[in-house]
Amino acid sequence: MTYTGAVKVGGPADVHELPALMISKVAVGPMDNNAYLLRCRATGEQLLIDAANDAATLLTLIGDDGLASVVTTHRHGDHWQALGEVVAATGARTYAGRYDAEAIPVTTDVPVEDGDTIRVGDVALTAVHLVGHTPGSIALVYDDPHGHAHVFTGDCLFPGGPGRTGNPADFASLMDGLEAKIFGPLSDETWIYPGHGNDSTLGAERPHLAEWRARGW
Repeated sequence: MTYTGAVKVGGPADVHELPALMISKVAVGPMDNNAYLLRCRATGEQLLIDAANDAATLLTLIGDDGLASVVTTHRHGDHWQALGEVVAATGARTYAGRYDAEAIPVTTDVPVEDGDTIRVGDVALTAVHLVGHTPGSIALVYDDPHGHAHVFTGDCLFPGGPGRTGNPADFASLMDGLEAKIFGPLSDETWIYPGHGNDSTLGAERPHLAEWRARGW
């Protein structure tokens, strides 16, 4: 089956099979949050990005092989509603951006800085700190040695524009970060996995950067 990234709450996961990594995407909760289960194909180790809601669905997705870690992309409550229950059931280690960790009501075992490496088995993910949607939002970049990069953007980047910001300074900060740290170093083929809704690529979004700047959101 071809991966599309189009999922619905209550529906099945969509699975993106890469040479070294399997990415299972589900939608959960009343705000249609995306959660992503990453599985290292060599070791079987698993990592969850955003235990957003509906712990039962997430634990079923995780299955009997356990969960090594959970990364929370940012502090907003719709992205951690199931975190406590998932951690209690699996004993997973928790990660979040250093400047958002204090606002997440489940202890962050590893506060993450810009450029830090988070591993799932033999696979390395690089954390990218993006300021604007929240003070400590992080994206995760998997630079696939067998192909193009894959980026889990949380609520910092969606098809059609950056995530919501509260004022012009935050908007400028988020756009500056996205252009310098995501659009600048990564190719058009890079796949984007956002915190809500459908996936995209940097190539599909790049032509609209000036438009986003001009409109201010």
